Amino acid sequence: MPGIVIVGTQWGDEGKGKIVDALSSQVDMVVRYQGGNNAGHTVVLGKEVFKFHLLPSGVIYPHVVPVIAAGVVVDLEVLFREIDELERRGYSAEKLVISGNAHLVMPYHRKFDALSEKKLGKQAIGTTRRGIGPTYADKAARIGIRVQDLLDEKIFCQKLEAALKEKNRILTKVYGEKPFSVEEIVESFFQYRDKIEKRVVDSSLLINQYLDEGKTVLFESAQGTFLDLDYGTYPFVTSSNPIAGGACVGAGVPPKKINKIIGITKAYVTRVGSGPFPTEDFGPEGETLARLGMEYGTTTGRKRRCGWLDIVLLKYAAMLNGLDFIALTKLDVLSAFEKIKICVAYEYQGKTYEVYPLHQSVLHKCRPIYEEIDGWQEDISKIKQFDKLPKKARDYVKRIEKLVGIPVVAVSVGQERQQILLPYGKINLWEE
Repeated sequence: MPGIVIVGTQWGDEGKGKIVDALSSQVDMVVRYQGGNNAGHTVVLGKEVFKFHLLPSGVIYPHVVPVIAAGVVVDLEVLFREIDELERRGYSAEKLVISGNAHLVMPYHRKFDALSEKKLGKQAIGTTRRGIGPTYADKAARIGIRVQDLLDEKIFCQKLEAALKEKNRILTKVYGEKPFSVEEIVESFFQYRDKIEKRVVDSSLLINQYLDEGKTVLFESAQGTFLDLDYGTYPFVTSSNPIAGGACVGAGVPPKKINKIIGITKAYVTRVGSGPFPTEDFGPEGETLARLGMEYGTTTGRKRRCGWLDIVLLKYAAMLNGLDFIALTKLDVLSAFEKIKICVAYEYQGKTYEVYPLHQSVLHKCRPIYEEIDGWQEDISKIKQFDKLPKKARDYVKRIEKLVGIPVVAVSVGQERQQILLPYGKINLWEE
C-alpha cells in the first residue's frame, strides 16, 4: 500500500515533473492533487520535450493510470489541448480519469484574474492570470461549478445563470467591461461533455481502492511549499495547498495511507512573480543561474528570479512536509561557479534567525548569512554514477544533507530521464 507524495520544497519550478516521470516506472497510478494550469511540469524523453499543465507527469507511461483529483481546478480547453497534443505525438491519454468534484475554470474567472492584477498595479501578486485564484475563491464561497455539473445540462445552466448575475454586475458596473453570455458559455462547454463523460469518476474511491489492493500511487503537487495558501509567503502564494498534507485533502485519502514523502529541491532557488526572496541575487551570478538553468516559466515564459540555496527555507519545508528524502535537481548548473553560497541563517535588526521567521517583514528585509564552499568548475552532465562526481560536487550534496538532516537520494545533472544519479542506489518506494 505505498502512497508517495512528491512535493516542491521552494517556490515551485524545482523539477517535480522530471522526478515524477523518473519514478513512474515503479508505480501504478499518478495523481495530481491540487492547482490548475498555472503550473507547468517539464519532462524530457530523449529529443522529445513534454510540457504538462494539467496532465499528471506520469501520463506517458502506458501502464500508469493518471488521475486529476478533486483538489484540482480544471480548464477544459487547456486539458483537451494537452490531450490532443499528446495523442498527436503518438502517446495515449486513454487511461486518464477526472474527479467529478474538481471545479471548472470558467471564462469569467480568467477575466477577473487579469482585471484584479491590473487593478493592484505595483502591489500585484504576480499570478499567471489563468483564473485559478478566482476559481478557488468561488469554490470556497460555494458558488463554483464542478466537473460533474457538466453532465447535467439543467444543473449546469442553473449554476451558471446564478453565477453570472453577480459576475456580470461587477464586470459592467465596476470594471466597465462587457458581460458574459450564458448561451455562449454553455455552447463552448458542452462541446466537451461527450469527451469528458467517460473519464469522470469518484477519484477518491478509485485511489483508495488502488492503495488497498497494494498498488503504488504517486501523488504529484503543483507549485511548491512556499506558495502554499496557508504556510507560504502570503499573499504572494497560490490559492491551494501544495504541501504534502494537501495530498490527503485534494486526493481524498487518509494520512495513514501516505508512506513516503519526497521533497524536490533545486540546487539553488528560483521564484516567479512578486514576494520576498532572501537569497535573490541581482548581480551577474544571478544572471548566470538564469541563463544556464534556462529559468523561464513553463506556463508563462516569464524569467524566474534566481538566488542561492536557502537552508532556512529548506529546513522549514522538511518539517512542514515531513520529508523522508530529498531529490536535488539542476546540480549541473552550479558547475559554472568558483565559489558557491549556501544561506544558513538570516540577520535582521541585529538578530540572527536560523529558523523560519514568524513575521514576513523579516523575510522582506533580512540579510542572508552565507556559508561559502568551493565549486568544482567542470561539466558533470555526462556522469552516470554519484561517486564519479567531482569531490567538491559530492561535498555540496553531503553538506545539504548535514544541514537539513534529510538524505539526498537522487541528484539530477541534466534535463533527461537518465541524468539522475542515485547516491544510495535505487530509490525503493516500498522500503519502510
